[in-house]
Amino acid sequence: MTRKSVTFEGLGFAYGSGNWILRGYRGQVDQGRIFALLGPNGCGKTTLLKILIGALLPQEGLIQHQGRFAFVPQHFQVNFNYSVLNMVAMGLAGKHGLFATPSARHEQAAFDALKRFKLDHLATRGFDELSGGQRQLVILARALVLEAEILILDEPTSFLDLKNQGVILDWITRLSREENLTVLFTTHNPHHAYAVADTTMLMQGVHEFLCGPTGEVMTETRLEALCGVDLKHLEFARPGRRLGIPLPVPRTAAKTVS
Repeated sequence: MTRKSVTFEGLGFAYGSGNWILRGYRGQVDQGRIFALLGPNGCGKTTLLKILIGALLPQEGLIQHQGRFAFVPQHFQVNFNYSVLNMVAMGLAGKHGLFATPSARHEQAAFDALKRFKLDHLATRGFDELSGGQRQLVILARALVLEAEILILDEPTSFLDLKNQGVILDWITRLSREENLTVLFTTHNPHHAYAVADTTMLMQGVHEFLCGPTGEVMTETRLEALCGVDLKHLEFARPGRRLGIPLPVPRTAAKTVS
């Protein structure tokens, strides 16, 4: 029987009186699976994520978590050039106190988390000295140092080049397939949902959403309506699965030649 990691039913949230951002949203994230929230900027993806982690309280609806979760925000900034090891060790602050001196056991846990992502050789480097892709992996290690079972990511590939986007998406897949971690992430890029998500929720408006298996809900017609551009769906094979990619097709106006 499939275990549910996150379920939400009838969620509604408004900023101010009657200014609804989301209403009636429902979905289910199964254990060990990858769930994508896909939609254009401003559609409420981050708001829904904040509701799911408890940073915002919905005016309507219910949420249930089955397991510890870790959250990685879209923007992560620090005011001091901490070492990579200390950055990861600070992920234990919620358990041991923000100003507690890391013990040898905490440092070992942080080192093991870095090793998980093959970053242990960077332990003594300054966080600000890393590339964008390396920083994002360090933040993933920091999030998972408490052995979370549910990983919640807000736009995890923002500001990364194509190579590092691929690295992050590959790790999302590995954490799900090899370690049975549940992953929920937001994106405005259909390619990323196609590449890794088992289930996708298309978010287009306050009441407008569609949730289901990625290959079923992400049709050309729906994505064109969601993204506001003409798309052509191309399929290709990778080891173990077939993937689809929606490519934008320019809308060229007919030219009159005199």
